[in-house]
Amino acid sequence: MSFLILVRHGQSTWNLENRFTGWFDVDLTKKGESEAEKAGLLIKKKNIEINFYYSSFQLRANNTLKIIKKVLNDKKTFSRAWQLNERHYGALTGLNKLEMGKKIGKNKVHEFRRSWDVKPEALNKESPYHPINIETYKSLPKEFIPDTESLKDTYERVTKYFEEEIEKKLEDKNILVSAHGNSIRALCKKLFNLDNNQISSLEIPTGNPLVIELSNRLKIIKCEYLDKERAKDLLVF
Repeated sequence: MSFLILVRHGQSTWNLENRFTGWFDVDLTKKGESEAEKAGLLIKKKNIEINFYYSSFQLRANNTLKIIKKVLNDKKTFSRAWQLNERHYGALTGLNKLEMGKKIGKNKVHEFRRSWDVKPEALNKESPYHPINIETYKSLPKEFIPDTESLKDTYERVTKYFEEEIEKKLEDKNILVSAHGNSIRALCKKLFNLDNNQISSLEIPTGNPLVIELSNRLKIIKCEYLDKERAKDLLVF
């Protein structure tokens, strides 16, 4: 038996401003820091020893994990993987979701946000929001940096990394992943065997640990959000 704990980062500055964030690197708000601290306290109450920690390349997920680890008094290092990054929103990056809804229609915005294989227009490489112009990604080979992504694209990179780096460890180890709404949705699609329509309805709350108990054959025994007041429907349990 083992545990996989998935945590979407706490509220970020662009979550607060209702902007498409994607690969742009923003930090947590004070509320986001509080959400991360509460996540740590809820995990601590479960008394689960975490053997390995993983996060994306992005500040908001990294800092969420650092706060959680501080609450747990755990000084282990964590692995950073660009494959666990948020979905790249292309030319939508930085734009306000409500304003875009008025401009192109709520249905179109919903399609961009939740469809399986529709991707926004590519982000111009000269944009300050493009990852090639952001210090965070200077060490990342340019062929790995997208201009835009669909949820399908995100699913493929996230699950490939999960299968290669994380899955085998779950046979007898406990793992915590601090990542993003769409990278966690991608993992949930795989773990819960969701179809393309179900995944479009799955909501991932910020800073709320999703604890998945697994058998030694990696079958799900039980799963739950620890913050019951902000739990979302898991569709399958």
